[in-house]
Amino acid sequence: MPVDAEQAWKDLQRIRVPQERVYDEFERSASGGPGMTYGLAALMWVFLAGVGMDLPSWGVALFVAAYVGLLSVAIVVSSRRSRMQLHHTRCPGSMWAAFGAVAVLVGGTVVLSDHLTESLEPIYRALIQATAAVAVYLLSLGPVNRRVADSVRSGGEPVAAEEAGR
Repeated sequence: MPVDAEQAWKDLQRIRVPQERVYDEFERSASGGPGMTYGLAALMWVFLAGVGMDLPSWGVALFVAAYVGLLSVAIVVSSRRSRMQLHHTRCPGSMWAAFGAVAVLVGGTVVLSDHLTESLEPIYRALIQATAAVAVYLLSLGPVNRRVADSVRSGGEPVAAEEAGR
């Protein structure tokens, strides 16, 4: 049975274009936009600055409870606002590794800045620590989000493997 190359190409494009639109929509809806990013960064800054000010143990517990509560509210609002969700198999291990690396990087920044500012008063130490951690968070979030979007777009395959096949 002969195959019409032109018709096969049209069929492929008819399938591919909606698939690309799905990935574009995923990239737009998954990030939550700059408002969510900066809102979470501001929340993290307030939490780190507040916890670093030598509060009594009940104050630290109150800060942690408020922080976890506000993060939970942000997650619920973000998940309800998202118009689409991909199947869980579309989240490859490299995505979780990238987010874990950001968490380790931000945590390392907190520990390092705490060590470097030991001689300062608690209020200055807390402000420097919070600012450094949030700066690292914001600077590393962009590359990680691009990596995750590329990973989802490539179907969970490592991006480097896809480029090597071209």
